[in-house]
Amino acid sequence: MKNSPSRRQFFQTGAKLAAGAALGASLGCMSTPPGSRPKRVFDVRDFGAAGDGTTLDTAAIQRAIDEAAASGGAAQVLLRGGQRYLSGALELKGGIDFHLAEDAELLVSNDPAHFAGHAMLTALDAHGLSITGTGRINGRSREFMTHFDEVDEWWRPKAFRPRLAVLTGCKDLVVRDVTFFEAPSWTLHLMGCEHVLIERVNIRNQLDVPNCDGIDPDHCRDVEIKNCHIVCGDDAIVIKATREGAAYGPSAKIRVSDCVLETQDSGVKIGTETVQDISDVRFERIQIKTCCRGICIQLRDEGSVFDIDFRDITFTSRYFSPPWWGRGEAISLTAIPRTPETKIGTIHDVRFTAITGRGENTARISGSAQSRIRDVRLEKVNLTLDRWTKYPGGVWDNRPTTAMAAIEPHATPGFSVRHADRVSFHDCRLGWGQNRPEYFTHALEIEDATAVDHAGLKGLAAHPERDQAVAVR
Repeated sequence: MKNSPSRRQFFQTGAKLAAGAALGASLGCMSTPPGSRPKRVFDVRDFGAAGDGTTLDTAAIQRAIDEAAASGGAAQVLLRGGQRYLSGALELKGGIDFHLAEDAELLVSNDPAHFAGHAMLTALDAHGLSITGTGRINGRSREFMTHFDEVDEWWRPKAFRPRLAVLTGCKDLVVRDVTFFEAPSWTLHLMGCEHVLIERVNIRNQLDVPNCDGIDPDHCRDVEIKNCHIVCGDDAIVIKATREGAAYGPSAKIRVSDCVLETQDSGVKIGTETVQDISDVRFERIQIKTCCRGICIQLRDEGSVFDIDFRDITFTSRYFSPPWWGRGEAISLTAIPRTPETKIGTIHDVRFTAITGRGENTARISGSAQSRIRDVRLEKVNLTLDRWTKYPGGVWDNRPTTAMAAIEPHATPGFSVRHADRVSFHDCRLGWGQNRPEYFTHALEIEDATAVDHAGLKGLAAHPERDQAVAVR
């Protein structure tokens, strides 16, 4: 509320009304609702943190974390508001609430010597960990870049650039209200975590910094991501199963809802790393303000992707400069081996419902000779294809792969179904914008596909005087 006093104002008033009260003492108790367990507070200033933005506070903050974890649980490590805490890598522990109050800022050191690994915040098997508060973690991304490449239109990174948070093997994990700012690389990477809530998190990265993904659940299960606002150069929310985390098993039971996303890569995505199965995933009520692919599944490895729902999603998908993966595809489901030798799984049982988008390129359902996509249902999918950016069109992006052309010259139909079986359209519509280049073609192109039911798709070819609405090859 606008007229509510800040935490500092409250403390100041309390000091005047009750002289000698020890507010914020490191071993004090916070006010808690009746019947709940009091939370012990470990203020990092009491462990030597200066909070002046120039003194390195890593050791002091780590001491507060360690003592809070050793206290027996229900402990809060407090970074008090109004201060900037410069720090290198920190290891979070289970059973604590790492709390950035009000406008507190955790400022990432730009010295590689202050990082034993590759992340600012790490945790391993930290059960019952929370990261909360309305403060922010500032990754200072520009300081990890060499220069802005005017030709490729993005920043070139230095040899070292940390991720902001890598949380591994954690259970009962909560990340709430925190702002992650200008991450130099991935922002929030969850590896092998279970029972996770990520709520009201804000990510404000640079749109022209590569690889600064928003949220990456990787080999995770029972995850809920909701009410988040993400701005980042790379994929905004992406479900993975990377090879490095294969011991943690498949990714499953992941729910993403009520988020606003802005990116120069994919809005919502599964893959490309798919070494184990990814299943039972729901994306719903999501606004993707800009992206290079609206909705994306990229299968490139031996795992399979199935039982996936995309529901009530809006997006605008466009071309960006060549280094960014994606060429404005509205929807992109691709099952392509990473290399000619790769054993690849399958994509099946995928549902799109109430999807509305404007894009510069095709909605693709594109398997391969090695892996056919099957059982895809599109209902109330309304797309409009147009061209408005300066970048050349008439191509599809198959990266990453060496099994076929990475960038494939191809005309632009509204929908494409290739190397697939049992794809159905229900109350779907395809429209074209004012700018229709010659390479814009059919409403639907079918190639090496069986049981494609397109009776529920309405739409003409981009150039009906030249092309049929539906082409079968």
